[in-house]
Amino acid sequence: MSLLPDITELLARAHADLRMGVPVVLQGEGEAALAIAAETLTPARLADLRGLGAPVVAITARRAETLKARAYDGDLARIELPRDADGGWVRALADPADDLITPMKGPLTSQRGGGAALHRMAIQLAKTARLLPAVVVVAVEDGAAVAAQYGLTRINHALAAPHLRDASPLHPVIHARLPMDAAEAGRVHIFRPENGGEEHYAIEIGRPDRDKPVLARLHSACFTGDVLGSLKCDCGPQLRGALAQMGAEGAGVLLYLNQEGRGIGLANKMRAYSLQDQGFDTVEANHRLGFEDDERDFRLGSDILKRMGFRSVRLMTNNPAKIAMMEKTGIAVAERVPLKVGHTAHNQNYLATKAAKSGHLL
Repeated sequence: MSLLPDITELLARAHADLRMGVPVVLQGEGEAALAIAAETLTPARLADLRGLGAPVVAITARRAETLKARAYDGDLARIELPRDADGGWVRALADPADDLITPMKGPLTSQRGGGAALHRMAIQLAKTARLLPAVVVVAVEDGAAVAAQYGLTRINHALAAPHLRDASPLHPVIHARLPMDAAEAGRVHIFRPENGGEEHYAIEIGRPDRDKPVLARLHSACFTGDVLGSLKCDCGPQLRGALAQMGAEGAGVLLYLNQEGRGIGLANKMRAYSLQDQGFDTVEANHRLGFEDDERDFRLGSDILKRMGFRSVRLMTNNPAKIAMMEKTGIAVAERVPLKVGHTAHNQNYLATKAAKSGHLL
């Protein structure tokens, strides 16, 4: 029946549930589990989870490394929840804000043996919901019955896996003329993903020839830099510099991708900034939060360019990873155009870390 939600729609519902502190049911082959985000866990729901079985806290291997916990599952660790542990204990496991104040969280006992596929999916759902990548999981015998009894969203692992791994298809919504400081001949295109995620934008300058390499930039949203003029990064100057160069040449496309904070979201980015105030660099801060160096998906940019009829670019970037992803996804990079602007006394360490640990060509 077409009125029933498909897996893409169920995943969007699961993201919203986790953000609100509502558990979701994950269904595997012969197994099922109830999962709730550690960040939004309430005492009442923790008590209810205990009533269903023995919960564990699933965290990424990055976070486990910080906590000196064993990650027997490779990319994640399943930490047993002590009988006397409360919501504060769970939150401290997930959030590194007070790590330096209370560095000893243990002893922590990691589970080994048994499957971790549902735990892995739960962490991925928390990530894509822009929450801390930590979840409380309890196994249940009959996932369908639990979902029906409590009115919970149920996600089938086999059906969801491709959607969590692959980029969601993007569809054009509308485009309209927008005169700008950089160029009066400007046009903004809006693209919407099928999975209900953030929309992404393409700012087209002039009328670029689709048969020639277009001057292009993949720019990830940066509220603090683009809007507030933050001196901690070079994002704002890069945005304005790229548009100015496109305006000077009379043609170009800037893709504004809503992947704030290297794909971890603004709230987690602010958590990373707080950790940087404690002395950690940008990569170390991401790792302590449980994220990888960079969680962005540059395939979005390739998809938009193809939708607009482009097949080759002169890419304005200092990041080799963007070039590699463009080439891998069928967009030829005819030239790398350096974009070296916005260096300040406040972002020297940030830029040095990008060069040393992320390979940026600065």
